[in-house]
Amino acid sequence: MMETRTEAARLNALQRYDILDTPADGTFDRLTLLASKVFNMPIAIISLVDTDRIWFMSHQGLDVQQIDRSPGLCASAILSDDIYIVEDARHDPRTLANPLVASEFGLGFYAAAPLTTHDGHNLGTFCVIDKKQRYLNQDQLVILQDMAAIVMDEIEIRLAARTAIAESTRRIAELEAQL
Repeated sequence: MMETRTEAARLNALQRYDILDTPADGTFDRLTLLASKVFNMPIAIISLVDTDRIWFMSHQGLDVQQIDRSPGLCASAILSDDIYIVEDARHDPRTLANPLVASEFGLGFYAAAPLTTHDGHNLGTFCVIDKKQRYLNQDQLVILQDMAAIVMDEIEIRLAARTAIAESTRRIAELEAQL
């Protein structure tokens, strides 16, 4: 489990981006749709791991917006900078007790690349999911990592734009106060 100080820093980084509970975004939705098609998987998700929940910034093939953090595989996936992969969840010791595997949902395969900030915090994942056992080749693993990197690039660009607008607004206000 993550050291408390490290988890606190990760959560602070997540808050810095101010992206939790934002409306659906066409860019991210296109990426999850593309991932679902490229990997031939019924489910693709861009997730953000909050204190007590996993919020889906974008999702294809799933009708829920979030799940509790405790059974979520994304909470485990952010603990590593590598791709977290479960090829056969019904026989993987890490997932045998997971309700998403044992329940009617019947999760069989999960692969996730972390969404890593420029300063090294894993905010969430870009993941693909299937109800049956699956395997990804090396090229597919690279594509999944690239998709996660594109998501983080978009998130970073949006933060930079908001920061620049706020700074411009502040400068304008200062100039107006001087007049």
